Amino acid sequence: MSSRRARRYDAAPIFAALGDRTRLALVTKLSDGQSRSIAQLCADAEITRQAVTKHLHVLEDAGLVRSTRAGRESQFELRPESIVQMREYLDEVSRQWDDALARLRAFVER
Repeated sequence: MSSRRARRYDAAPIFAALGDRTRLALVTKLSDGQSRSIAQLCADAEITRQAVTKHLHVLEDAGLVRSTRAGRESQFELRPESIVQMREYLDEVSRQWDDALARLRAFVER
């Protein structure tokens, strides 16, 4: 498998995880660089603590957040490197489309 294809498969869980409104909101809350407990992340949520926990585990499995234990609570923080990787993937796809459109334009204008 080419490295490009490998990156595509690595990006899929990230896009799938961010495709949910609740998970996207959790990532947005964590995007300020501060780690937060589940209780803090549930403060204004319209879903149960258990549901938030499940969403956090999906984000963790996708590599978007990491958790650490602090006493009896888990603290969650955003893994910014996963966002950078996702951005690099999107930039690569954008370049591919730009190249394909340039070839099409050159073909049509002949």
